[in-house]
Amino acid sequence: MLPRASAWLWLCVSLCALAGSPAARAQTDEIQVYDAEIAAPGRFNLTWHNNFTFAGPQQPAFPGGVVPNHALNGVPEWAYGVTDWFEQGLYLPVYTVTNQGALLFDSVKLRELFVVPNAHDRTFFYGINFELSYNEPHWEPTRFSGEIRPIVGVHLGRWDLILNPILDTDFKGGAGNLDFAPAVRAAYNVNSKLTFALEEYAEFGPLQHFLPSAQQSHTLFAVVDYGSSYGGSNNGVEFGIGKGLTPAAEGWVLKLMIMHDL
Repeated sequence: MLPRASAWLWLCVSLCALAGSPAARAQTDEIQVYDAEIAAPGRFNLTWHNNFTFAGPQQPAFPGGVVPNHALNGVPEWAYGVTDWFEQGLYLPVYTVTNQGALLFDSVKLRELFVVPNAHDRTFFYGINFELSYNEPHWEPTRFSGEIRPIVGVHLGRWDLILNPILDTDFKGGAGNLDFAPAVRAAYNVNSKLTFALEEYAEFGPLQHFLPSAQQSHTLFAVVDYGSSYGGSNNGVEFGIGKGLTPAAEGWVLKLMIMHDL
């Protein structure tokens, strides 16, 4: 990471290290593995996330929460390339359309993403992302929550292997209570625009004491990208279908991301 960013990064890491584990969350607005690619300097980009649970739990994960089954969650993600190694982002508004047809405002998130420049052209690439969320009570049981998302990956010919060992927090408790929720992607690039991938999203629970296997969440997605950021463009579409592999995971989920440079 560039020296000019070191003080800012240290502040972010220090704040998150004071945090604790988040309470259980039924759903998410963003189902994505970060690949360290960002908007070009001086350019705005919009990514519209939408995720629909067409077979999932019919009870909320916490009292007063959203029922996942037949709910649609989404958010426009606004991004601006500050430099070739730094992108600022804003998720607004995070929303849900419930299985009763009600439209709910869920949250707003700020994002700061630091990456190695020109990640798409490197064999080994890396970065780190920080998020801060302000939540409504039906979305998360805590008003504020955060995320630390390291990014590590390799480009091996037509293959991409990417790991995001994510740490979530509700800013309560000690650093050992950070929640471990890793995401992994293995992708095959057919050409410069078309990519097929498998992605796995998990939630193991607090770092200091992982949940029993039956209470952990593991979901596997089959994904197709066309003209997306994974292919070196910021204009494209990503579609995926996911199946929960454990009782704690949602049953079947569809995800759709539409990306466009503004």
